[in-house]
Amino acid sequence: MHVPDGFINAPTSAVTGVVAAGAVAVSLRGARRELDERTAPLAGLVAAFIFAVQMLNFPVAAGTSGHLLGGALAAILVGPYTGVLCVSVVLLMQGILFADGGLTALGVNITDMAIVTTVVAYALFRGLVKVLPRTRRSVTVASFVAALVSVPAAALAFTLLYWIGGTTDIAIGKVATAMIGVHVLIGIGEAAITALTVGAVIAVRPDLVYGARGLGQRLKLRVNGELVDAPGTPDAAPAPAPAARSHRKLWITGLVTSLVLAGFVSFYASANPDGLEKVAADKGIDAKAEEHANADSPLADYGVEDIANARVSGGLAGVIGVGVTVVAGSAVFWAVRRRRSDDTSPTNTDTNTDSKV
Repeated sequence: MHVPDGFINAPTSAVTGVVAAGAVAVSLRGARRELDERTAPLAGLVAAFIFAVQMLNFPVAAGTSGHLLGGALAAILVGPYTGVLCVSVVLLMQGILFADGGLTALGVNITDMAIVTTVVAYALFRGLVKVLPRTRRSVTVASFVAALVSVPAAALAFTLLYWIGGTTDIAIGKVATAMIGVHVLIGIGEAAITALTVGAVIAVRPDLVYGARGLGQRLKLRVNGELVDAPGTPDAAPAPAPAARSHRKLWITGLVTSLVLAGFVSFYASANPDGLEKVAADKGIDAKAEEHANADSPLADYGVEDIANARVSGGLAGVIGVGVTVVAGSAVFWAVRRRRSDDTSPTNTDTNTDSKV
């Protein structure tokens, strides 16, 4: 759903740029409350993993493919504010290095793919977790549903933006029907990837899943043969976090997985156009599409310039993308984490200053 330059007019793109900038600023402040010694290292990895999985287009129907958007996955793993930042970092790297998603449309893409997906998914996820049984399985189920809904929600958001500032005269009803229809199917793939990833992480390190916090079971007492909640007993404290070695093991495993997906598995991804590309071609939305400003980038279209072998070129581009994204993301999140530490540390004062004459 990467919107290229020329789909949305300049005024609408400018307004969404302001919205995106404001949301990122709010998210930077909000992420300071979400990031701690457990989630800060994971956040950069989540961004890299989303980048890698977005290279894996899967077929859906009628010559169309789809790929992960990642807002739901990021929000559930590391928190909604940090999730917005994760997807925004990915979109920035894709636009600058790989000419994927227009630069003038960056505000549109962040608003649509980072903000809308994250907000919708996390709001629905929290609502489901409150009504479902307090189990890890419920977190996985809620992740599936939240991710499923977030994709057509993003398609609807694009349709609204196109209605406001589209550069071609196409009946909005046709655009809405086509966009939402195909992205409901893509949402099923998004939901499966999100649920599998969240389920895998929660199985080995539940303490690292932001959306699973506070799910400790209440202390039970057996009264007249029945188990009841102990009166006045708060939720059980979460189990102690495993040793740092286990933390590093998960991070390394995640990074290696991302590199393998982007460097090798991506070669077998579907070559069909994704949902937006297909709808744009069928309905004429792309009539005024513009060439990307970085079309001559040595990594444009996810290939390395001057490498003729498509498998090697695409794989190397994917590995570079994962590496750059994990470094950029980690730098952002560690800076946010450090800012939180600075804000919460006590102010050092010289108590002897006032006594000096």
